[in-house]
Amino acid sequence: MPVTIDRTTSSRRAPPQSARLSLTPAPGGLDGMWWPRSRALTRELPILTAALAGHWGRITGVTVHPAYWPVIPRWVSVAGRTVRVGWFTEAQDPHRLTLSLPDGRRDVLVIPPETGAEAAARLMAGDGTDAPALTPLIGPAGPSPAGRRR
Repeated sequence: MPVTIDRTTSSRRAPPQSARLSLTPAPGGLDGMWWPRSRALTRELPILTAALAGHWGRITGVTVHPAYWPVIPRWVSVAGRTVRVGWFTEAQDPHRLTLSLPDGRRDVLVIPPETGAEAAARLMAGDGTDAPALTPLIGPAGPSPAGRRR
């Protein structure tokens, strides 16, 4: 039986994508804004925490609200170490991500992945004058489970 090898595909992984974020302080005491590519925390958090480690230092934990994340892992692996992931429904704003660091915490606004590129870029580049534009963007987009864990 003859064997055909398809050499048009590659077994190499695509290079990791960079985090889409702005570390310009935002309205409401936020330390920045993050625009993930999906709602898959196991894929998105390692990219985010690796990018932020160069700016804020070692990130030890992440807290989210389960309203917009279909699966919340207990931890993610970042550069060979573990970052704990937790969730709160009452103390955590559904549109924020709280990052724990050895010297405190940082709060980041999550721009929904479904947001158009132009609107997300405008928000991330803004100086706070676009704050009213946040309301329609952070509305009930995407899944809203009761906080499923894996």
